[in-house]
Amino acid sequence: MVTTYLPYAILAMVSYAFVAPLMRVATTGSDAIPSDVAVVISNAFLIAMAVAVLWYTDQGFASYLTSPSMAYVLAAGFFLGVGILALYRSLSLGPVSVVTPIYAMFLVFSSVIGFVVLGEEFTLRKGLGILFAVLAVYLVSGV
Repeated sequence: MVTTYLPYAILAMVSYAFVAPLMRVATTGSDAIPSDVAVVISNAFLIAMAVAVLWYTDQGFASYLTSPSMAYVLAAGFFLGVGILALYRSLSLGPVSVVTPIYAMFLVFSSVIGFVVLGEEFTLRKGLGILFAVLAVYLVSGV
């Protein structure tokens, strides 16, 4: 049985694989768009898509603004903003083959936070996966 979140995770992986190379091309060269401008434009497109999904699925918006969980959403938005601004800037300055693996270490740190803070199950297999991910980033990035 395929878990319902796996197709979305795979779609996210495939889609996100194109972001760094496209942003590298957009933010370098003679026709370069400044990375901060690229953040605004690409994320405006993201917001438009998200609003369209809310409209299509008839989900409310305003009723959630007073939720106790909103503090977590706002904190996540802050860190997302910092991360995306830094990612786009680093892509405008360095090669995708180095920037992207280093950036992708967020997956390792998110997993560790899941184990330590959220109490998610830690197994030897997951530990080895994290170790190999760190090793892979080191080998691929060449730093």
